[in-house]
Amino acid sequence: MASTVTHYSVSELARIGQAQAHGDGRLVVTGLADAAEAGPDDLAIAFSPDFHDALRGSRARAALLGHETDWQELGLAACITAERPRYAWALIARRFTGHDVRSGAIAESAVVASSARLGMGCTIGAFTVIDEDVVIGDGAVIGCHVTIGAMSRIGANAVIGNGVRIGARVVAGDNVLIEDNSVIGSSGFSYETAEEGVIEEVKQTFGNDSGRPQGSYTRIPSLGGVVIGDHVEIGSGCCIDRGTLSNTRIGSGTKLDNLVHIAHNVQIGSDCLICGQVGIAGSAVLGDRVILAGKTGIKDHIEIGNDVIAAGASQIYSNVPDGQRVMGSPAVTMQKSIEIYRALRRLPRLMRRVATLEAVRKGPAGSTGITTET
Repeated sequence: MASTVTHYSVSELARIGQAQAHGDGRLVVTGLADAAEAGPDDLAIAFSPDFHDALRGSRARAALLGHETDWQELGLAACITAERPRYAWALIARRFTGHDVRSGAIAESAVVASSARLGMGCTIGAFTVIDEDVVIGDGAVIGCHVTIGAMSRIGANAVIGNGVRIGARVVAGDNVLIEDNSVIGSSGFSYETAEEGVIEEVKQTFGNDSGRPQGSYTRIPSLGGVVIGDHVEIGSGCCIDRGTLSNTRIGSGTKLDNLVHIAHNVQIGSDCLICGQVGIAGSAVLGDRVILAGKTGIKDHIEIGNDVIAAGASQIYSNVPDGQRVMGSPAVTMQKSIEIYRALRRLPRLMRRVATLEAVRKGPAGSTGITTET
């Protein structure tokens, strides 16, 4: 059950959730809860019929329900209904996220460089270090044990979680959220050898190489930065590398799940959804509204078009045009991938049939098994 002192009437919550109120709209709600655990002062979340039995057994007087649900049959005094109840839930839940972390205070143990500029009402947590020439916008919240490298810029109302490491020359827009322990602006994984080696040979011959050893590696410094748009959300444990010369970019409205890696020079469009354990190799370009399900891998130097959707664990090795839906390894269209999978499932049975046919063809004692009538 949510722990909060927030009070809203059912009618107010309906307006917040862009939904419809029914019954006693003056009924006051102080928290949100699962249907089975809801008390008399909670708004029960029960937009699926699967939760209705639990709702009947609870003490809830109000609930968020799906469109055209018979709320009175559920024994409620009031309810909120919406055609997209999960969306209404998202809007309503933002009012019940706990205490306001924007204290506007700077912890005594924080270290802020004299050349850094902090906006009005910034909150800086304990043991945070803000380097030279950093600019932080109004109302930003910087957690504990955060480091922000020189010449970085953080927009207004940004929320930076505990333990986040932001390197030099990172630009993050307004209303950015970066969850705990992510690293933004680390060095790119770029190396070169004095002479052409086996890596280049394998790329050219697809494995038909001389087997000569690879030489020693020399790091290529990352001189670029990272540019993050407005309203971007980055989960915990993500790593985003600086560009080699130009900047790594993430477009406005894009959301990253936990444990996502974005390599140097990657360009990501706006309103993309990138799920956990996705890896995007260097200089890949993603369009707008791309959706990458968990464990998807993107090869370096390829382009993914607008509105592309990749199923979980897809491995994308070549360009994907706008609007394509892909899956598999290597990724192909979903329909073709399903066809390939079905063929693979039939392969053992097919091989047994081939073996039987070969045995019949050879006949006893190695003969062909073929007779000729005379």
